[in-house]
Amino acid sequence: MRLSLAFLALALAAGCATAPPDSALSQPDPLVPMLPPADSAEAAATIAEIEALPADLFEAATFTGSDGTALPYRLLSPPAMAPGERVPLVVVFHGAGEIGTDNLRQMDRFPKTWARPEIRERFPAFVVAPQMSERSALYSAPAETPGRFSRPGPPLATALELLDHLIARLPVDTTRVYAVGFSMGSSTTWNALALRPDLFAAAVPIAGVPNPAQADVVAQTPVWVVHGTADTANPIGPDRTMVGLLRRRPEAEVRFWPVDGLWHAVPPRLLAGTELMEWLFAHRR
Repeated sequence: MRLSLAFLALALAAGCATAPPDSALSQPDPLVPMLPPADSAEAAATIAEIEALPADLFEAATFTGSDGTALPYRLLSPPAMAPGERVPLVVVFHGAGEIGTDNLRQMDRFPKTWARPEIRERFPAFVVAPQMSERSALYSAPAETPGRFSRPGPPLATALELLDHLIARLPVDTTRVYAVGFSMGSSTTWNALALRPDLFAAAVPIAGVPNPAQADVVAQTPVWVVHGTADTANPIGPDRTMVGLLRRRPEAEVRFWPVDGLWHAVPPRLLAGTELMEWLFAHRR
């Protein structure tokens, strides 16, 4: 399905709704502790190995959307597939620091964690890492503003078209399409769930800014929301608000990790471990 410009315009208009105060809807959640020193050192060693993996494990390509927008992307394929086998598709949305057109800058530790040999063997999937040439999520106000929310940036429409293109071309299990994102990519993930509730089986937005006006639609997709309590780049308040709203909907499946003392970062345990993959792959549409 192609996301029409009219549909995107409607989504942008809906995104202008004012969010309710964070304090009115937040619910107390146990804080997720940082790793103890020994585990932290082990995770750091694993992350160093991840960062050393070559970006060329992901095939470089460019997709052109229906409006003529060119979207560079990298694609990791499963190491081996049996005839007739279909595997999940995972999209990794990057943060604002990786905006560009070189098809390389987005290849940081977050997408590369899927390229670890043991992960590829245990969790075979197509993993796509598109690179946005401009912001894929736009914010209503500065970081410290109460009621801050996000709305889709122009590249998101093309990125969703790219996913449809890959699904049509590759042996993808269409009941197991997943989205993950960090920072701007997390906000992009939230907006993608609202624009395409038919597409995703589950999502993990990390340190992003959701839009509470989208809660009814987003509630159709299981989410694992991860955010550091010490984050000042994207403070945790909007995520707390969205979690509270989603939990009011009986159909919603919400896991919330407020990570104690974590700044604006992906928790090392999610980069170095298998919890992220295990949770995602447990879900089907």
